[in-house]
Amino acid sequence: MIVLIGGEKGGSGKSCLAQNLAVYLVAYPKMDVLLLDADPQETTTDWVHQRNKNPALVKIHSVEASGNIRDTLQDLETRYDAVVVDAGGQDSEALRSAMTVARLMLIPFRPKRRDLKTLPHMDSLLKLAKAINPDLIARAVITQCPALPSQAQRILDAKEACRSFGIAPLVSIIYARNIYDDADEGGLSVLDNEHDPKAQAEMTAMAEELLGTVQCRV
Repeated sequence: MIVLIGGEKGGSGKSCLAQNLAVYLVAYPKMDVLLLDADPQETTTDWVHQRNKNPALVKIHSVEASGNIRDTLQDLETRYDAVVVDAGGQDSEALRSAMTVARLMLIPFRPKRRDLKTLPHMDSLLKLAKAINPDLIARAVITQCPALPSQAQRILDAKEACRSFGIAPLVSIIYARNIYDDADEGGLSVLDNEHDPKAQAEMTAMAEELLGTVQCRV
């Protein structure tokens, strides 16, 4: 299974989601997982290097790739239970080629206009990809959400914007929490850190809901 985390807008937490999803897959379904970093910023590669220096943590396999990664992904899919792709926050050849072979695609959006303005372009990319890969399942997730009750409508509006372009949003949302940045510094995920059970719960819920979409299609 190839799970692609990508989109056109940077800063919405794609690398964080890819890293945490990889840890979830290794720790809970106990899959043999590879993280593929296709983001030129190499955020995920740096995170893996930090993580694998810590003998107390479960190691994550990773590789870097760029350009047309379709053949690379098809090869890796035969050797791992799951390949999680961090495609970064831009329209790139890596993103487009990964969309033609991925089973799942998760597109993070912050509940902000500048993120949601990318929806028409993402809709076009998805239509092109599904012409080649009709089995691709794409879901949106609203990230870095404000916790104030007064901002709840902003989150609901972001979900409705996604629906209006045919990109179903997950029920799960990811709140803006310092723990995501703090954990990243040492190659940790929030699932490795017991100090913030709320972050653990929301990341687990997101992973379970996303992976459950595949089971619903079977």
